[in-house]
Amino acid sequence: MAARNNPDFDKDADAQGGGVQSVDRALQILEILAREGDAGVSEIAEEMGIHKSTVSRLVGSLVGRELVRQNSERGKYQLGFGILRLASSIPGRLSVVHEAREVLEALANEYKETVNLAVLRSNYAVNVDQAMGPSTLATYDWVGSLTPLHATSSGKVLLAALTADERTQVFKAVGLPARTPRTVTNRGELEKQLLDVARKGYATVHEEFEIGLTAVAVPIFNHAGSVIAAVSISGPAFRFSPEDQPGLIDGLREAGLTISARMGYRAR
Repeated sequence: MAARNNPDFDKDADAQGGGVQSVDRALQILEILAREGDAGVSEIAEEMGIHKSTVSRLVGSLVGRELVRQNSERGKYQLGFGILRLASSIPGRLSVVHEAREVLEALANEYKETVNLAVLRSNYAVNVDQAMGPSTLATYDWVGSLTPLHATSSGKVLLAALTADERTQVFKAVGLPARTPRTVTNRGELEKQLLDVARKGYATVHEEFEIGLTAVAVPIFNHAGSVIAAVSISGPAFRFSPEDQPGLIDGLREAGLTISARMGYRAR
């Protein structure tokens, strides 16, 4: 353990790996920031189990490439705009964002809440676009955030589209950690929910990801009929109850099919 916290040990390890270890560590830092939203050098170093000087050096390189930036108010680091430049080289995902944008804005205006578009990446749901409704209480930007598949409505939609073996690999990699007392952490119970999601065509969560937050999501299909994304509506639990709001789930389903049609999907 002492060796891991020795900066000279870190430098030697990087040299022996020909820089490969540094690249891997830099990617880990990006993943941590994507998941947490922001983090300080000490927090990152503790999670990765390496010296703070090593993290500081790697973060400095990422800042230089504009992949990471420092929050001047809190002194912590978060993803930078350079990430968007990299994302622009992924035509498939960008086409989903492009085709969904108008629909997301229409949903946000009609139902007055926050609307998110999410795709599956590295065992998480990553939000790739967002539209804010006029009744939204907060202005948190979820774009780029990695959220747990088992605790979010979009995540459950994406999980339900995977095979049992694929889900097993996800759970082996990230587990089923509790985000709130309401988070489903039992595999058997979650599998029953996912069967229900596949049957109904939508998923809801009530304060499973964050206390006070309720959300509902539906799938988006591509030309081959595969689920490639999920669109969700979320709002504060005290006023937002999808099942009790007439027409909301049907409207969200219709929006999902509209985006799917733009991606080449034809309902059979």
